[in-house]
Amino acid sequence: MEALQAFFAQYGALLAQGTWDTIVMTFVSTVFAYVIGIPLGVLVVVTAPDGLKPHRAFNRVLGWIVNIGRSIPFIILLVALIPFTRFVVGTSLGVPGAIVPLVVSASPFVARMVEQSLREVDGDLIEAAQSFGASTWQIVYKVYLPEALPSLIRGAAITFITIFGYSAMAGTVGGGGLGDIAIRYGYQRYQNNVMIATIVILVVLVQLIQTAGDVSARKLDKRNR
Repeated sequence: MEALQAFFAQYGALLAQGTWDTIVMTFVSTVFAYVIGIPLGVLVVVTAPDGLKPHRAFNRVLGWIVNIGRSIPFIILLVALIPFTRFVVGTSLGVPGAIVPLVVSASPFVARMVEQSLREVDGDLIEAAQSFGASTWQIVYKVYLPEALPSLIRGAAITFITIFGYSAMAGTVGGGGLGDIAIRYGYQRYQNNVMIATIVILVVLVQLIQTAGDVSARKLDKRNR
């Protein structure tokens, strides 16, 4: 017990700050990734051959761009984007320096998650909206997105957890957060207790996020009412 108290006295503030930095960079990155990813996912669905506004060439180019973004490993993208990150936020270190590559890496992933969620919407609802004369925008805003909301919520939880994992990788290049603490203290200084503490915190946060996503999705799912 005394050893535990001594550990928290020495590293408690550091771990608290690292946890807060990780949550901030993950939350902000997730928000911006969805700001970019939702329109991309909607465009992929709408311009598909069976979509509301089929456009084969545009759909293929867009799908190709999204697939390229998803195929680049995050650690490589993180290093490759350092000049761009410095241009956008003025630094490639700390929380601001990690957010830019996190957003760029997560946006294509979000686009595919959104696409999958929208494709789960019952086609009969889309046809009914079209028969009432609804425009493409009205169908997207009033049918696609509301009907796909439970799936979108589950996808958001998965995305948040994925970015959460990426944020730990950002610590390898001074991205801040728990990943940075695990590298600097747990790995470079051979302090296994710090490494274990960061792992425990990460596991707990992931479980909380996944549980919150599942509960929210069940409450919004019309089939459970």
